[in-house]
Amino acid sequence: MSIFKRLRDLTLSNVYALIEKAEDPIKLTDQYIRDMTEDLADAEKAVAAQIALEKKFKQLYEEQAQLVEKRGEQAHVAAQAQNIDLARRALEEKKSAEAKAAEYKTSYDSNKAMADNLRGKLDEMRKQLTDMKNKRETIAARFNAAKAQEQINKSIAGFGTDSASAGLKRMEEKMLEMEARAEASNELTVNKGKSLDDEFAALGKDKAVEDELAALLKQYEKKE
Repeated sequence: MSIFKRLRDLTLSNVYALIEKAEDPIKLTDQYIRDMTEDLADAEKAVAAQIALEKKFKQLYEEQAQLVEKRGEQAHVAAQAQNIDLARRALEEKKSAEAKAAEYKTSYDSNKAMADNLRGKLDEMRKQLTDMKNKRETIAARFNAAKAQEQINKSIAGFGTDSASAGLKRMEEKMLEMEARAEASNELTVNKGKSLDDEFAALGKDKAVEDELAALLKQYEKKE
């Protein structure tokens, strides 16, 4: 038994309340829509069959009503012609047709009332199905928004201040370590690239500076 058939006596507002309390409201709403669509298809077949009966009895009634009128006219023609037997037979068939017409008219009225009632219920079912489809879009939007908010909250909760600070500190330490290695590597590269002549030239430059410094100091020693 489908969900919709189990709960067909509930009002649509109560159905909405049950859907919104469900763990997966979109899935449950889609199930309702499928069940309602199936029920609607069955109802349309039933209404079509009832309308067919309505039309059948209407046709039978109209045929007998036309026969009543026809036999009545024929009875007048036969009476004017003084054909009593023919007039009698026409009147007898007229009476029989009147009885059938009354019977068919009763059946037609009954079936028409039933068909009209079913048409009203069918329209209501179509409206409810449309409302459910529209509600499905609203429920889906709210459900997806709630899931997104829940995911964001989980992400924020997992991204604490302490863990962020610790991660930043580790990154800074890593950068300092990389910079120190780069600087050491650069010094090794520079020293490694000096030739023997370069080193002697540097040594000469250092000696000239030392000699000039000694001469300067010596001048001050004389003044004292």
